[in-house]
Amino acid sequence: MRNPRIYAPVTFEAYQPVDLPESAANHVGRVLRMKSSDPLILFNGEGGCWQARVNEVTKKQVQVVPLEYIPGNKESPLHISLGQTLSRGERMDYAIQKAVECGVTEITPLFTEHCEVKLKNDRQDKRMRHWQQVIISACEQCGRNIPPAIHAPMPVNEWLKTRTTQLNFVLHHRTEKALSGYEKPESVSLLIGPEGGLTADEIAQAEQKQFHPLALGPRVLRTETAPISAISLMQFLWGDWC
Repeated sequence: MRNPRIYAPVTFEAYQPVDLPESAANHVGRVLRMKSSDPLILFNGEGGCWQARVNEVTKKQVQVVPLEYIPGNKESPLHISLGQTLSRGERMDYAIQKAVECGVTEITPLFTEHCEVKLKNDRQDKRMRHWQQVIISACEQCGRNIPPAIHAPMPVNEWLKTRTTQLNFVLHHRTEKALSGYEKPESVSLLIGPEGGLTADEIAQAEQKQFHPLALGPRVLRTETAPISAISLMQFLWGDWC
């Protein structure tokens, strides 16, 4: 029997029925078509999760009963902060989704000189809500109980000023420097450019902020696959991938 994972930012207590928030209720009742007594796993982003069962499903609400708390999380010991230049549509969704699966800690969409995406006011708010749902869905799929943070989009030069991580990298194909020879860090920032690449000035700005240039090989990666490749290698070298 399926036992889907559902994110619901509410407080759970053993054997105390609780109504799911609208988004979670819609997913359980309308998308998954779950019924009374069906099992599910609930997590609220505070750590751990709950084995639970559906208590009641109506047109407007879904009530569940938490049964047993399951401690533990699947967070990487390596704090990874991703600065991802905005790309159009599904490319950005893909980058965010896979970064979450690979264990990223926080994501900041960035505006760079070659970035073709413009976000203002209501449109930016709408995209932020959409990206948050992409993150939640990825956590439900991959088993993470604490969704990574996603910050409001900002210019790349402003993001560079906020970096306090132990080791920083700017990924581009104008260097031959590899991801080796560094001592194991506790935190990393990773800067990814757009399809047209970062400009020489943007790379120079990053290097002035102690970002090391990095190439992952002889082939040029797309903006949505570059962070996945880099994060995977970092998790293997310094995180929780064996």
